[in-house]
Amino acid sequence: QVHVVESGGGLVQAGASLTLSCTVSGVNFSRLALAWFRQAPRKEREFVAAITYSGSSTAYTDSVKGRFTISRDNAKTTVYLQMGSLKPEDTAIYYCAAVVDISRDYVSGLDFHYDHYDHWGQGTLVTVSS
Repeated sequence: QVHVVESGGGLVQAGASLTLSCTVSGVNFSRLALAWFRQAPRKEREFVAAITYSGSSTAYTDSVKGRFTISRDNAKTTVYLQMGSLKPEDTAIYYCAAVVDISRDYVSGLDFHYDHYDHWGQGTLVTVSS
């Protein structure tokens, strides 16, 4: 059984930094493509960032480019989302998503869609105050 557990959310002020972690167990982590999504109140879940199984390719939604960084540590079976220069509009529940996908080592449009992923965490809340 696959378990996906996020952590690291919290309440921060605008301009601050925060790092989210997501640990995955029950599956060969090195074969996983991983992503972060978020859902703000009264909004649909949206793609934030993705990383391929090898870690060699990443992609970000435009609103977080230059501020967020996705990375992975296969030894720790953990994917991270480093968030900097946080804005109130970054307030959301952040979800980690995973799918076994070693068919390609580049991020494509397929990775931007939530239905591409088989495994999800329960989410961690990030609140950014102005």
